[in-house]
Amino acid sequence: MKHPRLSLVSLALAAALPAAPAFAQEALETVTVTARKRVETLQDVPVAVTALGAESLERLNVRNLGDLQGNVPSLTLYAARGSNTTITTFIRGVGQADPLWGVDPGVGIYLDDAYIARPQGALLEVFDVQRVEVLRGPQGTLYGKNTIGGAVKYVSKPLGTQFSGQASASFGSFGQFNARGAVGGATTDGELRGRVAFATMNRDGFGTNLTDGTGVSDQDTTAARVSLGWFPKNSPVDVQVSFDDTTDQSGMRGFQRLATNRFVPGDVLMSSRYDIKSGMPNKNRTDSSGHALTANWRLGGDWALKYIYSHRQSATDTGIDFDGLPNKIADVLATYTDDSDSHELQLTSGKGVLGLYRFSGDAGGRVRNNFFNASFGDTNGRVYTTGTAVFGDYEWDLGPALSLSTGLRWTQEEKRARVLNRAFSNDSFTTPIATVSDFDKTRKVNNVSPRLSLGYEMSREVKFYASASRGFKSGGYNIRANVTAVPDSAKPFEDEELDSYELGAKMLLAGGKLELNTALFHNNYKNVQLSVFTSFIQANGQPGFFGDFTNAGRANVNGLELEFIWRPSSSFQLRGNASHIDAKYKEYFDRGVNVASQKWFSNTPKNSAAIDAEYRFPAFGGELRTRLGASYRSKVYPTTDLSEAIAQPGYTLVNAGITWAKDANLSVSLQASNLTDKAYRTDGYNIPALGVLSGFYGPPRQVSLGVNLRF
Repeated sequence: MKHPRLSLVSLALAAALPAAPAFAQEALETVTVTARKRVETLQDVPVAVTALGAESLERLNVRNLGDLQGNVPSLTLYAARGSNTTITTFIRGVGQADPLWGVDPGVGIYLDDAYIARPQGALLEVFDVQRVEVLRGPQGTLYGKNTIGGAVKYVSKPLGTQFSGQASASFGSFGQFNARGAVGGATTDGELRGRVAFATMNRDGFGTNLTDGTGVSDQDTTAARVSLGWFPKNSPVDVQVSFDDTTDQSGMRGFQRLATNRFVPGDVLMSSRYDIKSGMPNKNRTDSSGHALTANWRLGGDWALKYIYSHRQSATDTGIDFDGLPNKIADVLATYTDDSDSHELQLTSGKGVLGLYRFSGDAGGRVRNNFFNASFGDTNGRVYTTGTAVFGDYEWDLGPALSLSTGLRWTQEEKRARVLNRAFSNDSFTTPIATVSDFDKTRKVNNVSPRLSLGYEMSREVKFYASASRGFKSGGYNIRANVTAVPDSAKPFEDEELDSYELGAKMLLAGGKLELNTALFHNNYKNVQLSVFTSFIQANGQPGFFGDFTNAGRANVNGLELEFIWRPSSSFQLRGNASHIDAKYKEYFDRGVNVASQKWFSNTPKNSAAIDAEYRFPAFGGELRTRLGASYRSKVYPTTDLSEAIAQPGYTLVNAGITWAKDANLSVSLQASNLTDKAYRTDGYNIPALGVLSGFYGPPRQVSLGVNLRF
């Protein structure tokens, strides 16, 4: 697709044809969510939450969680610098971009109620999904762990009593071939049920490693899930087990060097935003898998008891060439491993939940750094985490139109950090010559976080809420500690706390044709955890850089969010969202000086908005759907060093699609993303000591043709 006018022409053609769609409906779809651990409609739940069902995800061409950015207000979500399946997530300015073990995310990622503790492998592919929910703001009284900024909840399709399935395949730009499929069924009596789903995503590189000719920013990902369930008749108990596995063997992420490297005489920049000249092997691999058991016991009335056990594990091997050149300036080999178990017991009713949560995790690895082929050091160690929490949230009716929701969470968490960071004689990393950090420390904390929410139902169509809540994320130790260069780096960083105050409205107007949701929030953010990199000169005279973890004292984050869906007729639908965030540090001490006025939040655009228009009309014995969408984000600093050279100015992305559906079971679609081929940075490196200044860019224009079959 070379001309963005194609979808506009289709829309004009559609407007001239009679509107008599075969299976479109004027009324908006009623979306149910389990954001509060019970089934509610999206409009009834007094929480800022966006829910996209399977049909909406397909229409919007959401292929993985990264495609949610632009479709959800106040959300930043993209693949990290290392690999396609390592996630970076921020909601309302709260998140964590550092994928190193020992650093917790600020936004919880959940797969069918199972918490995914590490970012590696957490950028889930969207397949065989019922819906994705994005909850904004602290959710500690409802969710197990690390939801100070919010939660992203991936809900796979439930086990059904009838045989059903789905298969899809798409071909597109850069040699893309994606295939997804699922099949499920049950025994005649419905007591035993099962479902198997798989996906394979393949694409040539957006760029090339000109040193060896291999592709970079390619994709080679496979994923699978198996779910089994036992639903005995005349019994209040049912049990489900699930298994999932994802393997990502994509190569390096390509990037553009934004300045010549002063350590390379005659260095010349390239115009491509993806080509590199790395001398490192172009090999990456992430294996992420898990299994879970869920048991439900219906106690009578609307009371139920649920037990969830989950085990997650992942292993990542990756090469990171900071300089992108064949020269050995900053070549890094990293290995990450993770193993975690969680247990959760929930007592739920139609009005609330009482939960008991237990988590234990073992995360570690080794990062080997080769600077200038003259300085060799490693980051080596493990972090052991155990946590226990009791949480509850209950809604009280104060009158026919007024309700009060109260919540409380008590958390106890212990982190033990075992760190052994050394310098070595050569790149074999076998003969240590110095120890820069060697410690085994434990930190134990307790926290109590309340929540209070008042809801007012003006009518069945118009509802308001006001809430006050506290979020919490425990501190820890800097695994990159270098006590030789920075003596204080072995000291722990502090816990984060966020007090959030929110006013919201949920409205269903125009006879049910317009859904409008708004939220106004004010957050007091304390001890903001920040990953920062500092250049310094090593004892041998060679330049180096140090990754520290610190706390900014205080910050205020104010914002306004809006979401709407308008369907004036069965032929036309308009969907959109917008957010404004004013995030400012109030206290940020650097060497005893408060530099808050000189600091800004990373990964937090001040303004963002998106709009998506769809028109349907009968054609060729079925229904033709045309879609045109655009999303805007204002200036973003992707890294905490706030480099202007890496900062991404405001930009707009345009997407479009044309789908022909014979009926509800067969469709063919032509999809285009980043239609104008906009160049936009999502991340980067700014390390003056190593002569490194580079930017990682989002995907270029991509066009794909796909077929989807349901049975």
